[in-house]
Amino acid sequence: MTIVCMIPGLPNDTYAIQGAWHELLINETIPLGSKGDYSECSLYSNFSYTNATYSCDKWVYDKSVFTATFATDFGLANCGEKWKIATAQIVFMAGVLVGAFVMGALSDAIGRKPTLIISVLLQGVCGTAAAFAPEYYSFIVLRFFVGSATAGLFMTTFVLGMELVGPSKRMIAGISIEYFFAGGLIILTMVGYFLRDWRHIELAVSVPSFAYILYWWFVPESARWLLANGKEDKAEEILRQAAKVNGKVLPEKLFEQVAEDEEEHHGSILQIFRSPRTLVRTLIIFLNWCVVSMVYYGLSLNSGNLGGDIFLNFFLSGLVEFPAYCFCFCIDKVGRKGPHVFGMLLGGSACLCTIFVALYADPGDPNTRWFYIALSIVGKLGATMGFAIIYVWSAELYPTVLRNSLMGFSSTFARVGGMLAPVIANMVTFPGAIGRSAALIVFGAATVFVALLSILLPETAGRELPETIDDAEKVPFFSSAPKAGEDTEKSLPVEPKYTKKDFAYNNPVMEDKV
Repeated sequence: MTIVCMIPGLPNDTYAIQGAWHELLINETIPLGSKGDYSECSLYSNFSYTNATYSCDKWVYDKSVFTATFATDFGLANCGEKWKIATAQIVFMAGVLVGAFVMGALSDAIGRKPTLIISVLLQGVCGTAAAFAPEYYSFIVLRFFVGSATAGLFMTTFVLGMELVGPSKRMIAGISIEYFFAGGLIILTMVGYFLRDWRHIELAVSVPSFAYILYWWFVPESARWLLANGKEDKAEEILRQAAKVNGKVLPEKLFEQVAEDEEEHHGSILQIFRSPRTLVRTLIIFLNWCVVSMVYYGLSLNSGNLGGDIFLNFFLSGLVEFPAYCFCFCIDKVGRKGPHVFGMLLGGSACLCTIFVALYADPGDPNTRWFYIALSIVGKLGATMGFAIIYVWSAELYPTVLRNSLMGFSSTFARVGGMLAPVIANMVTFPGAIGRSAALIVFGAATVFVALLSILLPETAGRELPETIDDAEKVPFFSSAPKAGEDTEKSLPVEPKYTKKDFAYNNPVMEDKV
């Protein structure tokens, strides 16, 4: 929200110019800032008779877009306090980080459905309370818990959805869930457009959470989780009910092939430091997670800095995710590496091209903003593709003995990137022509850098997943997908034995887009 200093002695001062007399008074009272607009921090000491200035302590706000924001209500839009806005966003992402681990562990311990209900209640209660927060610090504490609940809610529903389908349908289920995430961004745009007050918006997105308590009565617990935790009778009951609805017939002894673990293979995270090739790949993957998360969230946060209608910008930012996910359906046929590198290079290059807009386009031309908007939207397209693909690709690159641990570390790096996003998005305040493009340039450079590093990673489509560190070490850099007819599978026993753990979609991260 744009602000300027309030004119002393004018209690009914407004941001909007009330007439020629008001404009004259503003010109005599408020100096111009570095970007040619009126200062947010200073007033002339003796009107126009001297260039001496002093800091103002009262402000007027532009209410043409939002009637109230948490920044203006808590005095954060004022000089010296703007850092608190980015801090609030960082605290939210920190909550997401904590929630991913806490709710993930809780989900594995007590089940998917109870964790889902706990997350729903926490999000509804804390989100509603945040709408009535009287001051800044209580607001960010509540937002921390909202972030934790949001992580738990999305993660648990994602896993529950994946565990309700067979392996052949997991790609479809996973991408379908992403479509609903993008749809939520579209709905949020409409909510913001019609309400315009941050407290009303907070209530509008928090109160509906309570409706999901109804899931307790008609959404089943994950049969895979039940089986993995020794609750075969309940798992069989759920599976037989599903078979009845689907018109299928199950054998009388459903789990006769289930056997207990005779031998478990464990790995230490320290093993990757003794494996140079695996270590390099792991660091590249970690960097991918950090950058793709930073750019994805950063471009969303930067929608309001592009100029023009903020609602249109945010709407387009959400809309572009739909074609991005459509591209992801082809990765089983064309591989992970090519689409990921292409998407990241496309998005990064688009963001970097804003340099030329800043240097050569007329900043006074209102049409210039469309260059920023178009390039930012293309950048979001690439980041969304990268976010969706790196999840699948990294899980296939990690050896089985360390897959869960390394995916957990990947999630941590994604959250670090998410916390960096608001800091970089605020670079728009940099002076000069390049200021408007500064954040996009950083996003673009980071994206192109990790895209080029990703070329070193091997293709995993059509290949056997590495079981051990030694298996992963044997895969060379730059390796491509196997040729048609190439045998990449090891011989399997005629009657494979399954363990209870094999039935659970057991992953500590599951999904990080929250």
